[in-house]
Amino acid sequence: MAVSDPVADMLTKIRNASRAGFDRVDIIPSKLKLEIIKVMKNEGYIKNFKKIQQDGKNYIRLFLKYDETEKPIIHGIEKISTPGRRIYSGYKEMPRVRNGYGTVVVSTSSGVTTGKKAAEKKIGGELICSIW
Repeated sequence: MAVSDPVADMLTKIRNASRAGFDRVDIIPSKLKLEIIKVMKNEGYIKNFKKIQQDGKNYIRLFLKYDETEKPIIHGIEKISTPGRRIYSGYKEMPRVRNGYGTVVVSTSSGVTTGKKAAEKKIGGELICSIW
């Protein structure tokens, strides 16, 4: 079955794997997914990631992060824009996730970044997802 929203599929795989207590999850790669994963790594939501090849297919392997009580660092991850409804925001109206405790991932003209960094650079863009 073809996936109509590959980014939402990736976020669902990450959400389900962290709730189930898995230490890693494999994602089918794309440029946008890789940039989102880099933002997640920089913000401390995942331990690490690496590109692997298995059975002749390429994957991105994410290593999930847990705290000292084995609870997942990612409490929630939610897609904002969908293929049928794109949501854009200017830098002045950039949303805050969980009163500043979460992160919004934004696709801007200068690449994929967090909402906080986009607002500092005074650029807006498409809201991809929120992580807390």
